[in-house]
Amino acid sequence: MNPQQYPEPAVGALIFNPEGELFLMRSHKWKDRYVVPGGHIELGESMEAALRREIREETSLEIFDITYLMFQEFIYDDHFWKQRHYIFFDYACKTHSTEVILNEEAQEYLWMKPAEALQRLDIDPFTCAAIQKYLKNAQPANLQP
Repeated sequence: MNPQQYPEPAVGALIFNPEGELFLMRSHKWKDRYVVPGGHIELGESMEAALRREIREETSLEIFDITYLMFQEFIYDDHFWKQRHYIFFDYACKTHSTEVILNEEAQEYLWMKPAEALQRLDIDPFTCAAIQKYLKNAQPANLQP
């Protein structure tokens, strides 16, 4: 493999089922922590197309109501199984189904309310940041009297 010369853009998604539960999968690539599905953007592919493809490949889920959430810099961080420089583009979206078929990137999955997941699960720090951002954005506006 050639050494990386530029940061690699990648997409990931907080996926919510009709009950408002978040999809999380435990992955050996992330030291057995819980993460959201996602991956690299192929040359000539839009970020949304990459997101739909990666979600389909890793979970078999079809997604809709895709909303941009945030970006994160991942610079040779030890949380991932290999040393790379990524720029993560995180999204929130919905799915109608809870029927999941995992590929080899994950060992198990679950659906859980996001705040509960933050309290109970061993979640990768980048996934934690995306969940926290989502929860912050979901809070009602602070009303002044």
